[in-house]
Amino acid sequence: MKKEDMVMLISAEGFEFVIDNKAAMLSQTIRSMLKGGYYEMEHRKVNFPEINTIILEKTCQYFHWSHQYASGKETEFHIEPELTLDLMMAANYLNT
Repeated sequence: MKKEDMVMLISAEGFEFVIDNKAAMLSQTIRSMLKGGYYEMEHRKVNFPEINTIILEKTCQYFHWSHQYASGKETEFHIEPELTLDLMMAANYLNT
């Protein structure tokens, strides 16, 4: 894959998640950052100092799951109950 087809999302602890650009575009926040002429657009990196690694990893999994099953195939995305509140806050921030 080409570099412009990928995006690196970086958690508060510095863990890096490289995901497909189309999957990342599910987030209006990420989309705005990557299309707005910012540092993120040039380097294809987005830092999230307020989102911890576990939550960002689950968010990346959701982006891929949602992108893969957007065609309407019925399938479930499992969320551990103890992550629910933090995931909801991240989803709100990411405008997902």
